[in-house]
Amino acid sequence: MRTFIAIELPKEIRENLTQLQERLKALSLDVKWVSQENIHLTLKFIGESDEKKVDRTKEILEEVARENTGFTATLSSIGVFPDVKFPRIIWVGIGQGDEKIKAIVKNLEDKIAKLGIPKEERPFLSHITIGRIKSPKNKDRLIQEIENLGQEFINSTFSFAVNKITLFKSTLKPQGPIYEILKEASLKTT
Repeated sequence: MRTFIAIELPKEIRENLTQLQERLKALSLDVKWVSQENIHLTLKFIGESDEKKVDRTKEILEEVARENTGFTATLSSIGVFPDVKFPRIIWVGIGQGDEKIKAIVKNLEDKIAKLGIPKEERPFLSHITIGRIKSPKNKDRLIQEIENLGQEFINSTFSFAVNKITLFKSTLKPQGPIYEILKEASLKTT
């Protein structure tokens, strides 16, 4: 089974991100939008896992949760990967809470590497994927709108509490992935 570890987002944050998607849809882009129920912040993609690896990952999830404290995070930016010339992913970034998320990711990477799952080569960027670009149709309009939206994000406060990390199973279907919670682990309280 395919698995990954993520931070679930509260409904109101997912609704805000869906409103952002609606605004971007008006640009007539060729984008596969992430459905509202599937919007999350991925911490570590694990990939194919057997039952033994899933059980060990659940233990690691608990260890990491015990070693990290809950916190508040904010949405702070919008951008594209890999760059504006060849955008493939539309994402929303994290402002406050970014360092705490990176600490959790480092903790997860170090522990999960012991299962034979390689550490991510690229530096981690705390982000929420909201769409996958399928073609460059209206790319220039998208980049212009992202520049406009960037200032709006700086001037708004979309904040949420992060108090748990979750192991998900991902089942790929033609209509999009189906996510199932395998394990939730509560972060320490202060």
